[in-house]
Amino acid sequence: MTTTLPTHTAPAAAPRKPLRPGRVVMYALLVLAALFFLIPVYLLFATALKSPDAIAEATTWHWPSVLNWGSFRDAWAKIGGNMLNSVFLAVVATLLSAVLGSLNGYALSKWKFRGANTLFALMLFGMFIPYQAVLIPLFQFVESVKWAPIDLGFVTIPGFQLYGSIWALILTHVVYGIPITTLIFRNFYADVPDALIEAATIDGAGFWQIYGKVIFPISIPGFVVVIIWQFTQVWNEFLFAATLTNTSSQPVTYALSQLAGGRRSAGTCPWPAPFWPRCPRCWCTSCWAGTSCAACWPGA
Repeated sequence: MTTTLPTHTAPAAAPRKPLRPGRVVMYALLVLAALFFLIPVYLLFATALKSPDAIAEATTWHWPSVLNWGSFRDAWAKIGGNMLNSVFLAVVATLLSAVLGSLNGYALSKWKFRGANTLFALMLFGMFIPYQAVLIPLFQFVESVKWAPIDLGFVTIPGFQLYGSIWALILTHVVYGIPITTLIFRNFYADVPDALIEAATIDGAGFWQIYGKVIFPISIPGFVVVIIWQFTQVWNEFLFAATLTNTSSQPVTYALSQLAGGRRSAGTCPWPAPFWPRCPRCWCTSCWAGTSCAACWPGA
């Protein structure tokens, strides 16, 4: 007796659709637009790689024959400390404002209480207050937060002054970031079924347990959006950096302004310097955007 095994035929590949002229034109326009927006990047990079004596108006668009990578090292020597200040400022301020915004959004969307909508409206009002309107009272408040060393006998608490420190900027950006982060998380948690909260409540979970075991694990897409937004806002900040910090705590945005038009400008340093601050922003956007896609479409 002969047994015939079933044969599996591989599915035929779908025929490729012909490339239509309209799509070709669209791709060509997109490539041209990308090249147009990359022209300033090319100009900046080409000038940064030139030696100081090779920079001239006649050779502005020419690629350097000898690459001067030392200009990037010189730029880092001038703004490296400010870069570290910006990284610390952006990371700490972003994480604090994201966590506080998540808690606010969770409380305002899932734990209704009297006056919740009024409180939310007042918080949103903070988004529309310009920096210049609060600059003087903010400066007076930050300058007043200080204390002298306190001797307790067995230990001495060191003195502290908020003005001039990086913590003044962190506090300012956390407070200014709470309205937008609360708005994003409140809208995000509004789509979470109330049945999850009710089931956890029946099982005996409280406010913090529900947040930690139910809400927080499904908040990755919301956190990604908030982190990208808030990190970019804090990283680009300049006004508060020019008024609330001193030389040792200034972020890289203020240092770049000094290189571009101040007395610290020398040689080709103003040209390669802007590349260093762009690296953390590009990393944040590319990495966290990929995480957001993976969280929104698992298995994609």
